[in-house]
Amino acid sequence: MRGNIAQLMQQAQKMQENLQRAQEEIAKLEITGNAGGGMVSVTLTGGKECRKVRIDPSVLGDQEMLEDLVAAAFNDASNKIDAESKSRMGALTAGMPMPPGMKLPF
Repeated sequence: MRGNIAQLMQQAQKMQENLQRAQEEIAKLEITGNAGGGMVSVTLTGGKECRKVRIDPSVLGDQEMLEDLVAAAFNDASNKIDAESKSRMGALTAGMPMPPGMKLPF
């Protein structure tokens, strides 16, 4: 019994280290979201910090449309980050039994 607990603790520690490494890698990512067929693009880090916004000059005359395109591009980038994060974290926790409703990272 004591060996099983020690083994579980080692596995948990290794998983925690792997999760931390994956979170650091995700934070360093830069992902670009687009809207309006590429007329607006927003680049975010994995921590969802905005790094760059590119706007095609052809949309500068319509403020309302531009606002919508910027929001859509931001949401596109944010969704891509969420998907990448879920994919990487899912690969790390695959096969590990998790209690219902428990999500990683915490």
